Amino acid sequence: MKKYLVLYHSSVPAKEQMAKATPEQAKAGMQMWMQWMKTAASAVVDGGSPLAPVGSANAKVGGYSVLQAKDEKTLMELLDAHPHRHAPGATIEVHELQQLPGM
Repeated sequence: MKKYLVLYHSSVPAKEQMAKATPEQAKAGMQMWMQWMKTAASAVVDGGSPLAPVGSANAKVGGYSVLQAKDEKTLMELLDAHPHRHAPGATIEVHELQQLPGM
């Protein structure tokens, strides 16, 4: 299985989104993510977390996950149903994790 770093981008930083959400909105958002993670269970290596930029880090990267799949096509099919895709101005960036030579 190949492993992938999935970065979640948004036009509004994750910290700001969480601060502005009502308790009901926060609960609904978490339910969507938890349902997706339950569906994707065997692919989830690390569910990740929201991110806060440090120094000159890209503030538009709001979170990450580490997923595994047999190939890129399978991964992209899994991400098609990801709740982050429904957020306004949101995008998902994917990088395949590479093995270090000799490891």
